[in-house]
Amino acid sequence: MLVFRDPRTHALHAALFEDPVMPDLLWLATAPMREELARVLAYPHIAVRLAFHGLQAAQVLSQFDARARIVSVAPKAPATCKDPDDQKFIDLAVSHGATLLSKDKAVLCMRRRLMKLGVVEVGVEWRGLAFRVRVGLRSGFGVLDQ
Repeated sequence: MLVFRDPRTHALHAALFEDPVMPDLLWLATAPMREELARVLAYPHIAVRLAFHGLQAAQVLSQFDARARIVSVAPKAPATCKDPDDQKFIDLAVSHGATLLSKDKAVLCMRRRLMKLGVVEVGVEWRGLAFRVRVGLRSGFGVLDQ
């Protein structure tokens, strides 16, 4: 959302960062999620994307810091993701009863199991207020709480 400018994230980006910002929409993340974002922003292929969009890693981290609320690392959820790197997002979404947004197939295939555990929705595109209570964002390194 902050780097790739995927059209499916435009509504979410607008709700988080553009006027009028939705004051009830909180982006929840953990310190390890922020650390992962900083690490990923240093990858050479991501640096190319940043440059293409006229961005710097510090700007992306600043946007993240301005909007994300850092919370405690969530306990391990009863559902385990095939990709261990995605587990922290699963855990946070389950712990907060959130909606988890992701393009990752390892996450998307868990939709039914996660919804049985209280995750409101698992999908690719944020549909604004169609989501009942909370929204989670895998590709943005955190979970959103609406």
